[in-house]
Amino acid sequence: MTQHIPEGLPDRIRHYIDGEFVDSVGGETFDVLDPVSNQTYVQAAAGQQADIDRAVEAASRAFREGPWPRMLPRERSRVLHRIADLVESRDARLAELETFDTGLPITQALGQARRAAENFRFFADLIVAQADDTYKVPGRQVNYVNRKPIGVAGLITPWNTPFMLESWKLAPAIATGNTVVLKPAEFTPLSASLWPEIFEEAGLPNGVFNLVNGLGEEAGDALVKHPGVPLISFTGESRTGQIIFGNAAPYLKGLSMELGGKSPAVVFADADLDAAVDATIFGVFSLNGERCTAGSRILVERAIYDEFVEKYAAQAKRVVVGDPHDPKTEVGALVHPEHYEKVMSYVEIGKSEGRLVAGGGRPEGLEAGNYVAPTVFADVPKDARIFQEEIFGPVVAITPFDSEEEALELANGVKYGLAAYIWTNDLKRAHNFAQAVEAGMVWLNSNNVRDLRTPFGGVKASGLGHEGGYRSIDFYTDQQAVHITLGAVHNPTFGKQEHHDETDLDDPDPR
Repeated sequence: MTQHIPEGLPDRIRHYIDGEFVDSVGGETFDVLDPVSNQTYVQAAAGQQADIDRAVEAASRAFREGPWPRMLPRERSRVLHRIADLVESRDARLAELETFDTGLPITQALGQARRAAENFRFFADLIVAQADDTYKVPGRQVNYVNRKPIGVAGLITPWNTPFMLESWKLAPAIATGNTVVLKPAEFTPLSASLWPEIFEEAGLPNGVFNLVNGLGEEAGDALVKHPGVPLISFTGESRTGQIIFGNAAPYLKGLSMELGGKSPAVVFADADLDAAVDATIFGVFSLNGERCTAGSRILVERAIYDEFVEKYAAQAKRVVVGDPHDPKTEVGALVHPEHYEKVMSYVEIGKSEGRLVAGGGRPEGLEAGNYVAPTVFADVPKDARIFQEEIFGPVVAITPFDSEEEALELANGVKYGLAAYIWTNDLKRAHNFAQAVEAGMVWLNSNNVRDLRTPFGGVKASGLGHEGGYRSIDFYTDQQAVHITLGAVHNPTFGKQEHHDETDLDDPDPR
């Protein structure tokens, strides 16, 4: 297989601070591999404490002295719409670089690039349409909510669909008037290096957006611990989230963390079987299985279990694995050899925990690169590691159940609680089960189709807080309550001994 290498790759990847591309203060770098050859194709600047300090200082200065936080929402909205236009106009180039850097299939990378543009467009519209609460006590008092940007937002993003997930944080953080320091994942820094040119062309003032590449243990750690960064939004593994939680605690930072998942897809006997098979195949094998909301545990009612497993395994074997740049490819190469080894180790574990009915190793004809055949295990018990632990690859566990109660127990029987997918044509069961399942998001008779207005987040080990729609506005702004007296000033009187009216102390609140 001849590898597709995009033209015009950078000689090196640098930080972007206060409107300029810069190297690390100490000259540190790290290697970046492409997942098809696993060869180093570029060196990236490896941010340290000094580089984070420079970026935070630039962002702080832009927040204190620059025009961005003081612009009208409509003015900021125009800039965000220009960003969206530019992203859309470059979607093919963005997808090409994202595919080369991550191993995502090109058609899916193109969809993610367009979704990135939509994120900016959505928040450009939302900040103009934003209405805040007012509470009135006629003739006595008006109370209203005033929203203010908070300051420098630290954004730490993962390596799966990196450009889109960066946009998911950048758009609301910038829309609400904050300045930002972005620390992208070290496995996939390539597409993030395109943001500076896009932002400059759109007219974003210098210092509003700053980019520091580097390792989580170095650049990410310094950003989380920086006293000048009051907000941290993080997407990544639950264990890393725990570390960030502990490191941010002394500074009482605002935290939004979208962490891991082991989401169930529950298929009842009355479901549309073909639709459920299609959706659950897509739900775990799209994006190479490297998605936090993957329906990686499929729970199937006993009456249709054998038929479901047979159909599912046959379809999984037909999923096209190959060159990420080929439009026919449905599963590409996993992001990095370290991650490939982790996923393959779970495949081996699964062979002793369940019945292998599809995949189970490297696909034929793909001797090099981080390729894993779509792998399906049936009859997986609830205490199996492949049932309990996030694999983050094209590997799925299928488990039977006999009753609704057992299905709910299995669905809730893991430490995670990000998403759940339920397939049934029983309306009452659908709603009751959806409300009983421990998940931040539930899809009924649907794959993962998200409305950007809805909250995104999980429960249990899957996260802390929500973003999406107005919840993003809530996270990236301070809500200040302002109270105004309209009538006579209503004060209990202290300290006037010659005139003390007992009723003043007992007068009820005017509300």
